[in-house]
Amino acid sequence: MIPFIGTSLGAFCVYFMKKDLSKGVERMLSGFAAGVMVAASIWSLLIPAMEESSGMGRLAFIPAVIGFWIGIGFLLLMDHVIPHMHAATNEVEGPKSSLSRTTMLVLAVTLHNIPEGMAVGVVFAGWMTGNSGISLGGALALSLGIAIQNFPEGAIISMPLYSAGSSRHRAFRNGVLSGVVEPIGAILTIIFAQALTPILPYMLSFAAGAMLYVVVEELIPEMSEGKHSHSGVLMFAVGFSIMMTLDVALG
Repeated sequence: MIPFIGTSLGAFCVYFMKKDLSKGVERMLSGFAAGVMVAASIWSLLIPAMEESSGMGRLAFIPAVIGFWIGIGFLLLMDHVIPHMHAATNEVEGPKSSLSRTTMLVLAVTLHNIPEGMAVGVVFAGWMTGNSGISLGGALALSLGIAIQNFPEGAIISMPLYSAGSSRHRAFRNGVLSGVVEPIGAILTIIFAQALTPILPYMLSFAAGAMLYVVVEELIPEMSEGKHSHSGVLMFAVGFSIMMTLDVALG
């Protein structure tokens, strides 16, 4: 629920912000989110995945590599089969559809949130099994890091909807709905925690691959848009530093 609360609080910005987010602010927020997700993928997912496979010796990287590529492939498939639209470009991606612009904007953010929910769920599942090196602090660090980057993500979806003509209530509702997939994915993963134990390294790296797909395919282009992208790069560094600090300090 922690990442979902972050998304909801961000969407709540529509009630006290009068104007749409500027391109500069959107670049900064995208950069920040990208930094958090890259650091989370490394410290919270890929490194624990290889530590889980330490019994394989020098081949401990194999489950991480396999899971990583499955995660990349899964998001690539979702990108092609689910119609969606990104506010920054207003270009429809995926198959042709008669869905409204609002629905496709929400679906775009929902796609981003799928790997985040799975990441939180699989890390908590790893902690619950008691057989992994994942600590409760590390699991909480990932939840907090994703919640922090979900705050601007909630604003990025609700503010454009409001400026496009939706009421504040509808824009807020759609912003919140875009984050519902996170607790659902996390809870389902936790429910099947014991069954996931043998494939935990693959699941951790799967979530990392899916998250990095989102970063490279969507967030980095958005943070680099325009002539002056230094602010996006700096916010990437800020997000990366915060997530790295949380994971090491709490883990």
